[in-house]
Amino acid sequence: MGLQLGKSFNRQYVLRIPFLDGYYNVGLFYNIKSSFLLFNVEPDFTQSKEKNKKQIVKINMFKNIEASKFCETFINLHNYRSQSLDIINQFKEIKPYYTNDVDFLFNESHIMSKIKINDSELYDTLYLYCFTLTSYTNEFLFLMAERHNIITKLKKKVVRTNAIQISTTSVLDVIDEYYNDMIKVKNNDVTKRIVTNDVINFNEVT
Repeated sequence: MGLQLGKSFNRQYVLRIPFLDGYYNVGLFYNIKSSFLLFNVEPDFTQSKEKNKKQIVKINMFKNIEASKFCETFINLHNYRSQSLDIINQFKEIKPYYTNDVDFLFNESHIMSKIKINDSELYDTLYLYCFTLTSYTNEFLFLMAERHNIITKLKKKVVRTNAIQISTTSVLDVIDEYYNDMIKVKNNDVTKRIVTNDVINFNEVT
């Protein structure tokens, strides 16, 4: 049975993404007048040749993508607020240190409407960024859905990003290793400087 939606959503976009020896059908539900997003995930392994081989797969959804170890480790985000912009967790880039470890599966955008505010033209848009780990392309995906919503009454653009992660448990262990290494590097880069007024005299011995 499919996901039953109320009047809060009036748009749907469905992606069919390869995973292991099957697919996941990922549905995105949203409203053209809101930045709110909702995911629906349905596995399709009906054509699998290894139906008896069980793989443990975990699916996680993130309303706050900063809570994701993958995102914290590999992705730089952009936050900004002004009178006309309200941006939280917009995708900026793959961290330069990890460009060989993380790949784009796809990167696309869908424009709902063009809105003119004062002398500027703004686009009400849905951006999709799907990442995988280079060495585990068939066992991991991280899909970021970034909603750029134009609120005409307030003359403001609101940007919000949700994400869904589909991964085998073995790859989650790999991400944990990357994450722990990143934390160690951060801790090693922190130096404590103690200010003192003491005078240290060195006596030369001859």
